[in-house]
Amino acid sequence: MDPNPRTIRSLVSKLSSVSEAARIDALSQLRLMSKQSPETRPIIAQAGAIPYIAETLYSSSHPSQEDAAATLLNLSITLKEPLMSTRGVLDAIAHVISHHHTTSSPPAVQSAAATIHSLLSSVDSYRPVVGSKREIVYSLIDILRCHLSSPPRTIKDSLKALFAIALHPINRSTMINLGAVPALFSLVLKDGRVGIVEDATAVIAQVAGCEDAVDAFRKASGGVGVLADLLDLATAASMRTKENAVSALLNLVRCGGDKVAADVRDVVAFGALDGIADVRDGGSVKGKNKAAELMKVLLGQNNGDVVVFNSDTCSSFGSTRNHDSE
Repeated sequence: MDPNPRTIRSLVSKLSSVSEAARIDALSQLRLMSKQSPETRPIIAQAGAIPYIAETLYSSSHPSQEDAAATLLNLSITLKEPLMSTRGVLDAIAHVISHHHTTSSPPAVQSAAATIHSLLSSVDSYRPVVGSKREIVYSLIDILRCHLSSPPRTIKDSLKALFAIALHPINRSTMINLGAVPALFSLVLKDGRVGIVEDATAVIAQVAGCEDAVDAFRKASGGVGVLADLLDLATAASMRTKENAVSALLNLVRCGGDKVAADVRDVVAFGALDGIADVRDGGSVKGKNKAAELMKVLLGQNNGDVVVFNSDTCSSFGSTRNHDSE
């Protein structure tokens, strides 16, 4: 395949052809070029391809949706600003994700969710922009609600996108208002796959870092109890999951103050305390620090180097690198 600029410009010009066959063939070739030859991505964008590719996401043809979504994902790896600044791109991505259970192709939905994560993976200023697109946030959460029918890879990419969105504090309230908390806890309880649980608890830990989380976690069926169970050594949760549970409980206490600390203390049993101690002793540097802080809050006092338990009374996400091209 010839990746020279003249060939690329010719292919891009065919995206507006009256011939559907010509459009399909051109987009298929651009998808391969943007995957196999990263140096072609700026040329594709400069030739004016992005609006046409985004428009193709509205196509009823699944192969065309898939080629368009995969090409946008490939471009997003190195061309975040051109995608974010092109009118209609986020709306087209929202369209694909929002129809994940009806007219959208599953591979296109997965690529669209991955594109959101890719766009937000390294540019903080894009997070409030995407977070203001309620259709995107709601649809990513809805994919979690429909986890029994959603492909595992799409669930993971949706979780990664939601994690990136939640890194902007103001977005957390939006996510809570759109039902993220019950959807996330349901996923943790009903899915069970280690990678999914790790990613879901990472998002839970981020969402816990806002005032609205206190009531949302109370309303979620046993939210704090679920986190405590994950810390119980008997559940054999991964260290990453336990670190996320520690982070979530600590964020809740930080936002809710003494009242929430008392509520958490009532729920957390000795088994969970052992899990917190396990993170304190064997987790990552951040995990150790958070576990030590949570332990102090829940146990109430220190006696030298020994934490004393009163008888009347204790996030990390996976790789945030850009996705492989499609």
